[in-house]
Amino acid sequence: MLVLPMTAFSQASVAYYPFNSFGLFTVSTNPNNPVWLDARLQTNSIFEQLSTTFCPMVNVKRTERVNYYVGPGIRINALNAVNGDKVLENYSLHVGVRAAPVESLPNLRVAFEISPSAAANFKSGVFYTYLGFAWQFNKKE
Repeated sequence: MLVLPMTAFSQASVAYYPFNSFGLFTVSTNPNNPVWLDARLQTNSIFEQLSTTFCPMVNVKRTERVNYYVGPGIRINALNAVNGDKVLENYSLHVGVRAAPVESLPNLRVAFEISPSAAANFKSGVFYTYLGFAWQFNKKE
């Protein structure tokens, strides 16, 4: 029973994007797969901003040390329901790259992403850029 979670985690990655107005922590399924899922949590505040973004990603080009990807996203905040607000906050499109610049540390990735984002009602939007680091866990052979 414990083997399944460990196997799933061994093919995952975690990333932190500290170089923007709010910190962003992500957990992903295996980004080497053609299609993968990324879940993101803002880290600027514990209670005020518990927004979570879910992004299915598609690798458009992948080499041994670089992944180029694109994917849509939706941001939700379950605490909005407590105030009677809508849980769905916005829609986004993510275009990014994860590169392993240090050959001796192939699991360490530098991640850069651009992401236009629109409010759920499409009345406003913002263009985000993210720069951070990712660690890609490899399956033990």
